[in-house]
Amino acid sequence: MDVEELLAFQPDKPSVLRKRRAEDDYSDDDAEEHLVAEKKPRDREPKSGGITEEQRERILEMVENEADGEIMDDTNLKKLVLKFEKSVYKNQEMRIKFPDMPEKFMESEVELNDVVQEMHVIATAPELYHILVELNTVQSLLQLLTHENTDISIAAVDLMQELTDVDTLNESEEGATALIGALLEGQVVALLVQNLERLDENVKEESDGVHNTLGIIENMAEFRPEMCTDAAQQGLLQWLLKRIKAKMPFDGNKLYATEILAILLQNSDDNRQILGDIDGIDVILQQLAWYKRHDPVSKEEVEMMENIFNCLCSCLMTPINRNRFLKGEGLQLMNLMLREKKMSRNCAIKVLNHAMTGVEGTDNCQKFVDILGLRTVFPLFMKTPKQGKAGPPPEEIEEHICAIISSMLRNCQATQRQRLLNKFTENDHEKVERLLELHFKYLDKVRAVDDQIEREKNRLKYLGQEVDEDLEDSFYLRRLDAGLFTLQLIDYVLLEISVTGPSSIQSRVMQILNMRGGSVKSIRSIMREYAGNIGDAKDPETREQEQNHIMQLIDKF
Repeated sequence: MDVEELLAFQPDKPSVLRKRRAEDDYSDDDAEEHLVAEKKPRDREPKSGGITEEQRERILEMVENEADGEIMDDTNLKKLVLKFEKSVYKNQEMRIKFPDMPEKFMESEVELNDVVQEMHVIATAPELYHILVELNTVQSLLQLLTHENTDISIAAVDLMQELTDVDTLNESEEGATALIGALLEGQVVALLVQNLERLDENVKEESDGVHNTLGIIENMAEFRPEMCTDAAQQGLLQWLLKRIKAKMPFDGNKLYATEILAILLQNSDDNRQILGDIDGIDVILQQLAWYKRHDPVSKEEVEMMENIFNCLCSCLMTPINRNRFLKGEGLQLMNLMLREKKMSRNCAIKVLNHAMTGVEGTDNCQKFVDILGLRTVFPLFMKTPKQGKAGPPPEEIEEHICAIISSMLRNCQATQRQRLLNKFTENDHEKVERLLELHFKYLDKVRAVDDQIEREKNRLKYLGQEVDEDLEDSFYLRRLDAGLFTLQLIDYVLLEISVTGPSSIQSRVMQILNMRGGSVKSIRSIMREYAGNIGDAKDPETREQEQNHIMQLIDKF
């Protein structure tokens, strides 16, 4: 009797006839005792004379422990590897001898598949991974990715996915480094992509193979992030774009593909460049176009939409891609999303910020005013959208909107700039009032965190510890996260419109500051700090120009 039969075993149930006879033999007292017994709790008793779930699990555990009696050590690993290599060799030999007679080599193929399944136990001993590398087993595994039978290649993928599981890799850094190094040296990504091209996702097993393949790439990227650039150059970016734009119903693999694409683009300027070169910006915009008038129908689809937006934001960090975004009418699409008020709206605000920031965003800023973008962005400035199911939270949205207005004030020229400044005089300067309302809101946040930091500094001094430069940097980053960055953007806009706009704007700013007990001095102080901490720009000359411009605004304010 095997395990399943044991677990499925049920003793014979008493027949109805026997049960009735027994009941007839009861006396009244017996019947009363029986009723009392019936009322007692029976939660832990097995139903119908079977076994409880707890007993079932214990039996399974005992059987598994008996099956896994041999501990995986280097000797047992070498035995298993030898068995695997023999199976690979035998299968190759039979396929060469009988290429057109599947019945001749099928038995060796089944044996090979069984051995690959047995090898999953190796994942329990990552400290022995170096033996797999030393015995060239990794190369044999990689060869199986190109096996004529996709069942074998999928089995190899499944094994690799388990071997490279991040939790497993973290158990032994030495073993993990050896395994990942050997896989990358063997061009694993190129082989995985080659295998992906032939898998049919309409077949469940092959669809699972696609998912596990993406899992391998995610595991390796998490353990060794620098592999992302090499992965993109081995055809992975092209496959991901092809999969994302495929006209197939939404599923887990499409979600996973967008996640992997976002990982590849996150910290690699080379990958962003490659994506732009292969028309990836257009593909991304085409996928997002659906969401200008439709909301995602599930949490998973919401996550996928956000992944695609994140991919677009990453791409826009490379200046050349901003021109591609402009030519692909990305601004018009984002502007429509702001008007439609669907789930995509908050994500579109974030994209516009990335597209318009810096000197490289000048053309996008000018175009945004031309396509009447001021009509859509300023209502959002006046009333921050609530937290939606997708996109950033309200305070981050306020940061993005202030950054968009700030970028337009930096980059817009001639009539576009005049139209922007005129917005602040509309409806009795209501936008100036809103700007100062935000100024006081974020000033309070920054003061609160400043008080915390001051207390921490005093405590450190009391303990005789120095506040070094690294600690000062970490304090500054805390202040930025707490709202200082948004406050700097707000005050920059205040300076720009007060100094370069109609005189009525500065009069209204001063009036509100006096009414609410604010001071010009605090605004100047914030902007001096901002000028002194402008990030290390790629072009030092641009950085210096920006600092000089801010100092001139401070002097004239």
